Amino acid sequence: MSTALPSLGFAGIGLMGLPMCRRLLAAGYPLTVWNRSPDKCAALVAAGARLANSPAELCQDSDMVLLCLADTAVVREVVFGEQGIAQGGRSGQLLIDFSSLEPTATREMAAELAVLSGMAWLDAPVSGGTPGAEAGTLAIMVGGEVADLERARPVLQVLGQRVTHMGAVGAGQVTKACNQMIVACNALVIAEVVALAEQSGVDATLIAEALAGGFADSKPLQILAPQMAESRFEPIKWHVRTLLKDLDGAVKFSREQGSATPLSGLAAQLMRLHGSQGYLQKDPATLVELYRNKG
Repeated sequence: MSTALPSLGFAGIGLMGLPMCRRLLAAGYPLTVWNRSPDKCAALVAAGARLANSPAELCQDSDMVLLCLADTAVVREVVFGEQGIAQGGRSGQLLIDFSSLEPTATREMAAELAVLSGMAWLDAPVSGGTPGAEAGTLAIMVGGEVADLERARPVLQVLGQRVTHMGAVGAGQVTKACNQMIVACNALVIAEVVALAEQSGVDATLIAEALAGGFADSKPLQILAPQMAESRFEPIKWHVRTLLKDLDGAVKFSREQGSATPLSGLAAQLMRLHGSQGYLQKDPATLVELYRNKG
């Protein structure tokens, strides 16, 4: 059965990439992996994946090359740097980028890659965190050609419960920026709420339960409020630095479009303040520490 499936290359074996690759292997896809730190690929190689020595090598036997990387600069290096995907890619191959990047840069890189190698580009950022990656319940927002998405859809459906075509290349990244604006602002106000409840003598561990089903309810509330109230900051499921990077990207893009995003701009500054206090590599549940009375 696996011989009928397209072969996949995957670059970026991190918090999200590892569980995504495990799902692809379990579904029977032939998988080649690459990571800047090869040791992070060991568990996947043991499970049947092949290890590539460079991003260019990922392209040799892959019908589709998937990326899940930290930011725009890293994607640009992996695609266009020495022994990058642009050097190994060819017409007929498809690049699917799950990373959260700047929309303008995505459009520019997609056009450049098409000229250099003939590869098509889908930007397909995801939402749902590591639990969603493990369960295959991610929300995937896609920019690119309809025909390319339909070719990739079976692969995406292994990873996500919802795949939505948002428009041309870059539209997926615009949608992810909107997602991160909502998530980050929500996380910050939840942190304020938990700290206020604590300082008022209210049991903050009951906030999520008390508000469940009401107009203030949300997934972030149900996940973050208990973690914040209990100071349960590990295991780390995502990073403050990731939210800050995405907020900065959203504010930059809004400025390019002439659109006002004052709340997201303030959220970015608060996130930057929190990060500067040693929390960049920590879980966003630690945002409650911004507001707790330490005196």
